[in-house]
Amino acid sequence: MAKAYWVARVDVDDPEAYKAYVAANAEAFSKYGARFLVRAGKFETMEGGSRSRNVVIEFSDYETAMACYKSPEYARAKALREKASDGDLIIVEGYDGPQPGEA
Repeated sequence: MAKAYWVARVDVDDPEAYKAYVAANAEAFSKYGARFLVRAGKFETMEGGSRSRNVVIEFSDYETAMACYKSPEYARAKALREKASDGDLIIVEGYDGPQPGEA
């Protein structure tokens, strides 16, 4: 079964208020086994637009990623995030098939 990912691009408007979101999201992320693969970090926009912060979070599967987003735990954190930032978030299923160069 393929893993799934939250891919978020965020502009933080209020860094102090955003800290409350970061603290609050730990409850949902812990409950649903989330794992940060990218959490801010250095980046360069090579094509298209960008935001100031990029995040990729891994989940065991698509259903778990969706359940986390729809959970009451994440809803509480999301309410804090929306007051402190603007962003884009997609939930995408990973790919488990053949890779280039594999027979």
